[in-house]
Amino acid sequence: RKRKDATMAPKLKYPAAPADVGALVVLGAQWGDEGKGKIVDVLCEDMDIVARCQGGSNAGHTIKVGKSVYKFHLLPSGLVHANTKCVIGNGVVIHLPSFFNEIEDLTAPSGGSAPINVDGRVLVSDRAHLVLDYHQWEDGLREVQLGKTAIGTTKRGIGPAISSKANRTGIRVGDLLDFPSFEAKFRAELAAKELAFGVKFQYPTYRGAHEGEMSADAEVARYKVLAEKLKPYIIDSVHYMHEAVATGKKVMIEGANAAMLDIDCGTYPFVTSSNCTIGGCFTGLGLPHTAIGEVIGVVKAYTTRVGGGPFLTECINTEGGEWYDAPKDGAEAQYHDKLGQHFEKVGHEIGTSTGRTRRCGWLDLALVKYTTRLNGYTSLNLTKLDVLTKLPCGKLKIAIDYTHDGKVLPSFPSSLKVMGECEVVYEEMDGWTEDISGCRTFDDLPEAAQKYVRRIEEVVGVPIKWIGVGPERDATIELTSGSPKKRAKRS
Repeated sequence: RKRKDATMAPKLKYPAAPADVGALVVLGAQWGDEGKGKIVDVLCEDMDIVARCQGGSNAGHTIKVGKSVYKFHLLPSGLVHANTKCVIGNGVVIHLPSFFNEIEDLTAPSGGSAPINVDGRVLVSDRAHLVLDYHQWEDGLREVQLGKTAIGTTKRGIGPAISSKANRTGIRVGDLLDFPSFEAKFRAELAAKELAFGVKFQYPTYRGAHEGEMSADAEVARYKVLAEKLKPYIIDSVHYMHEAVATGKKVMIEGANAAMLDIDCGTYPFVTSSNCTIGGCFTGLGLPHTAIGEVIGVVKAYTTRVGGGPFLTECINTEGGEWYDAPKDGAEAQYHDKLGQHFEKVGHEIGTSTGRTRRCGWLDLALVKYTTRLNGYTSLNLTKLDVLTKLPCGKLKIAIDYTHDGKVLPSFPSSLKVMGECEVVYEEMDGWTEDISGCRTFDDLPEAAQKYVRRIEEVVGVPIKWIGVGPERDATIELTSGSPKKRAKRS
């Protein structure tokens, strides 16, 4: 029977998801820090909307535009393009003081960078959950309790906030619009957490934070001000995103973190607390799979990760190793061997959000093959190829498979114990010494670099569409059609 008031009846139609229609998705294919921000910046010039769907201020993208350098943590990096609106979806968790600090850093940047106008361009979902200061303090407490088995979190409160969400005790952005309800929930949750931990919570450290013992009265007063300040940003993001896709707006979904940090499919428990694989795009924005078009996997030309957890191709400075860097004059030994130090120093492997030195190692295609299964990449963006120039060993190694008990594993293992017992199957390739930072076509690359790119495509089974050869916006080789191997034969 038809209802005259059936306002919720679906009226929107979605494409059947050919790669050139629907929302374009950019996802990290390793453990994060692959350089997603740069390809987002390159592609955003043509976008109407860029959306974040998961994570929080534990993400970090650095964008270089001319002499201006911008660091993004919570906000979508598409803000550098004046025509683009940026949506923080319902799957993101938001620490409001950090949110407004980041806006201040972009609108009134230091160091000579040009200011970015954000008026009317940043939209926040009313369904997104809040990270409160007690979540950040709890994050630090839990890391201390874990001791030597600590995960190595950013201590930004992401995990505890998502735990509150799952426990159904979380507080959402929309609750700020009914402030008496927000106040009651906040006071109850702070009291419950202090009772559970048996300590009075302290304020965490960030710009503008209060100091000393946490005060419910002071926090309620502060959030009353923040609630008014946030009101112009709040939208029903599910409706907004559906309308955008249905009316043909050009939409990009900017993934945070990366597939191997996914709470379900990553190297658990050494993961983040959200779904940073393709599924997070659906749940974190309220979109159906038919709204998605192209899915770009961002792969660094070597591998890095931050924090604890397994890393089978890591270049650790082990005594007796081929590239061991022996300490001199009683100095402390380096963490990385000579190859790892090359990746670390030439690649500037320092986290944008954490400031921590990243662990470095050879490119792991066994891992990338696994994340390709998870995300269904339609193309790849290979980043930081220039870092492989003039390697100390003159050779390149690529991990192709893992073996366990003498047998090749068909997929990435879920067990940390099994991972610790695996052997890595490497292929060795010639390196190159030529500076490739000025290359702008595939044919400009040295033959050895071309073969490296081709081999990645062959092993993963996905075409590489962009190659990063430097940090600047224009230091990108775009491969417009076909695979590099086919193009080389045609030329």
